[in-house]
Amino acid sequence: EGIDASGPFAPDTVFMRARARDGRPGEFDVVVAMYHDQGLIPVKYLGVDRGVNVTLGLPLVRTSPDHGTAFDIAGTGTANAASLIEAIRMARQLCA
Repeated sequence: EGIDASGPFAPDTVFMRARARDGRPGEFDVVVAMYHDQGLIPVKYLGVDRGVNVTLGLPLVRTSPDHGTAFDIAGTGTANAASLIEAIRMARQLCA
């Protein structure tokens, strides 16, 4: 029982260690970053189309797509909804 936590690790390598590859799980289930730029840069690089931001410490579940608002393509029919769909799925899982 409890949480099996380890670290701290250098932010420039920990995300690659946590990443699943070739059908095998990564070394970690989750990476907690102390700073926004340490966490979102590698997440966006590794999978911006499916990245999800989860805000912890709130009395409710809050998830959001990791990409920006993309006002420049609003109304053009070219937006990719994959990250939004993943954010909704993650919120459902966290509520269960």
